[in-house]
Amino acid sequence: MPIHPTAIVDSSADIDSTAEIGAYVIIDGPVSVGAGTRIYPHAYLTGWTEIGIDCQIHPHTVIGHLPQDRGFGGERSTCRIGDRTVFREGSSVHRGTEPDSSTVVGSDCYIMANAHVGHNCRVGSHVTMANGALLSGHVQLGDRTVLSGNCGVHQFVRIGELVMLSGCSQITMDVAPFMTASFRNECTGVNIVGMRRADCSDEEIDEIKLAYRHLYRRGAGFRSAVEELSRTLHTPCGLRLIEFLQTPSKRGFCGPPRQRHLERS
Repeated sequence: MPIHPTAIVDSSADIDSTAEIGAYVIIDGPVSVGAGTRIYPHAYLTGWTEIGIDCQIHPHTVIGHLPQDRGFGGERSTCRIGDRTVFREGSSVHRGTEPDSSTVVGSDCYIMANAHVGHNCRVGSHVTMANGALLSGHVQLGDRTVLSGNCGVHQFVRIGELVMLSGCSQITMDVAPFMTASFRNECTGVNIVGMRRADCSDEEIDEIKLAYRHLYRRGAGFRSAVEELSRTLHTPCGLRLIEFLQTPSKRGFCGPPRQRHLERS
């Protein structure tokens, strides 16, 4: 087992024999590290944390540490990371805050430098979080979502699958699947590029475009637009969109783009 002699590994940890533990790594507690995973120097893993196979954990990453929650009472909670997920320098994932609750990051994710996943988040697979992207507690991210640099997501917000958030976005409300969002809670269009890369059909893309126009361009009430779409959408993507929109929301849904008038010099 290639563990650097300067690494500190708790006796209760379960490290696969093919994992690589770099210099000055600290593994504190019953951490499980899967086959082929590489942990670079100065990373810190702690708590009841499970790391999947073939992950990369770069320097100064922190996974499984105590949640940033004033109400946390020190109870046992967990953190689970899927397979082949990459954490770049300075990123962090905190474990759950309620007793026996979990923070979960899926497989094949790419979490870039200084990004943060707060306690009790549910992050899907194939998710990309660019440098400085921040998730508050209890956020849900669907599969193949992309968070651009320095965007922030409020606690209890849901972000649907294949959503694209632009850089420095401030998201305090739910974002429907397959959409793009920018600025502060503005749903600005359909993530056509992402849908094509995910091999969505032309019919599915056209149906999501139609749904966007009904939700954000017609000026009708949002709830009535959802009800109308529930009777007309039929593709797999359309049905998943309706399911998301009909699920009770704690934060409400992002609205249409605001008009901006640029000053001329």
